[in-house]
Amino acid sequence: MELLSTIIDYALPFLFVLTVLVFFHELGHYLIARLNGVRVEVFSVGFGPELFGWTNRAGTRWKFSMIPLGGYVKMFGENTTPDGVNQASLSDADQNIAFHTKTVGQRAAIVFAGPAANFLLAIITFALLFVFVGQPFTSPEIGKVHPNSAAERAGLQAGDIFVEVDGRDIDRFEEVQQIVVLNIGDPLSIIIDRNGEQLKLSARPEIIERKDRSGNIHRLGILGVSSKGRDYVHHSPGTAIWRAVLETGHLTVGTLKAVGQVISGQRETKELGGPIKIAQISHDFAQVSPDSLLWLIALLSINLGLLNLFPIPMLDGGHLLFYAYEAVAGRPLGERAQEIGLRIGLALVISLMVFVTLNDLINL
Repeated sequence: MELLSTIIDYALPFLFVLTVLVFFHELGHYLIARLNGVRVEVFSVGFGPELFGWTNRAGTRWKFSMIPLGGYVKMFGENTTPDGVNQASLSDADQNIAFHTKTVGQRAAIVFAGPAANFLLAIITFALLFVFVGQPFTSPEIGKVHPNSAAERAGLQAGDIFVEVDGRDIDRFEEVQQIVVLNIGDPLSIIIDRNGEQLKLSARPEIIERKDRSGNIHRLGILGVSSKGRDYVHHSPGTAIWRAVLETGHLTVGTLKAVGQVISGQRETKELGGPIKIAQISHDFAQVSPDSLLWLIALLSINLGLLNLFPIPMLDGGHLLFYAYEAVAGRPLGERAQEIGLRIGLALVISLMVFVTLNDLINL
């Protein structure tokens, strides 16, 4: 009974988070496909046998499937190449609603809409949090410099106000933290305000290993300064949306930087996680508060959007790469080349899933 309760405690938050992320991703594809006159045959959350569903007036089968690890939108003519030969076998009515008969720009827009929906979900979620819960805000003034820290060696003092770090203007102490945590050994250019005078300093954050709530170890940069105190600032809807756009942009850049560090070897690959890690984190955030779970959804939505934009066949970014070739060459990539690319992409995606799942099991 205890084991069943534990599984439910982890499974329910995980399924909730994953369902929200997948639904919005596929909804992006669906809406832009319908906007461009493409008939959508199936909208599925999950894979495998259907658990339950319904068919709308447009003929789309909306369904929830047994394996809740993803989802898909099946469009009429999606797996047919736009070479003119296949079009000849279609009636005029079918040609008007087929995916492959649309222009390369329309097809690219439909594919791009999935990742775009994930970024939009992050912005909407952040904006709602900033209105109703508040945006974490800490003054950029340094409250304390820790002894023998990178900050002390750089000459930072209590009362200094961060103005710019690594070329980024600073409004909140949290922005300094975002920059420093992702810094693995590189010196940071820092501009501070000290008694009305601006000074330019250089600091090299120390690297530490820290275990998160789920037991996973991460390498982080640390400067060695503390803030004067933390608060939450509630924004008006308009300001909240703008702040949400900025937050999404900063987190996107930070995520790309972290991926680059993994590729270059600055970060260990054991920091990568898969479904089990997401389930652990979802459980942990759900235990804290509902708004913490919303923060997680926004963060994971950004990651899902970015992942799908990577130029790997099988992912949306791989399809966009094919369409870019078609736009430049004036003709689609050959079927044989696309088939080889998709097989390579499938192998890469499966290899990545196996790798991150093994990481999860080792961390467990």
